[in-house]
Amino acid sequence: MAPLSEHAASGRLREALESRGHRLTEQRAAVYSYLSRTETHPTAEEVHRAVRPGLPTISLATVYKNLETLVACGIAVKLAYSDGSSRYDGRTDRHHHTRCEECGAVRDAATILSPSTVKEIESCPDFRVTGYHLELTGLCAACAC
Repeated sequence: MAPLSEHAASGRLREALESRGHRLTEQRAAVYSYLSRTETHPTAEEVHRAVRPGLPTISLATVYKNLETLVACGIAVKLAYSDGSSRYDGRTDRHHHTRCEECGAVRDAATILSPSTVKEIESCPDFRVTGYHLELTGLCAACAC
């Protein structure tokens, strides 16, 4: 899926924020603009470094708060890991990820589970599936060398 155009991202952001009682701020717009344009899955620190040239006074705490607001509004996804680290994804459609165990890079997987596979898993008699997230772990091309 291609990143959203700047205009489409701005309209989507305003609508999502207003529907949840939040207002559009310059900081939120900058954070969302970066997140919706990137195909990587940045940490809050990486988002901070990326938006700081345009907003020199933005704090890391403000970036964290705005990322959490975007997640709460359903226009970003937080990928949380057992080691306590988190990355953020501007794509909210159903898709899966690959994560390098060496460098930590997270990328979108090229395919998703087929609907028939999901149905088969959902048919388990002693468990009701309400959703799922799939992450494949391994080594990226750079780290596998």
